[in-house]
Amino acid sequence: MSKSKAAGKTGQKTPRAGKRLGIKTGQGKTVKPGNILVRQRGTKFHPGLGVGMGRDFTIFAITTGTVNFRQKHNKKIIEVIAS
Repeated sequence: MSKSKAAGKTGQKTPRAGKRLGIKTGQGKTVKPGNILVRQRGTKFHPGLGVGMGRDFTIFAITTGTVNFRQKHNKKIIEVIAS
């Protein structure tokens, strides 16, 4: 006799690796050109001065400086202030 009831496909899902999204560099940290600041899906954060955005919405530094997070008109903006 079976020990468990028929569960259908719920127990047969294949595990998937996480995509490692999120903020990679914090407020006030020094960055160089090309450093990734945020990996995201869509524009949760918007690029500001000294920052660029890739095709997959990755935000990266264009200039050397310190990272600054701020809000403007209910948008989260990331910028790199040159030092």
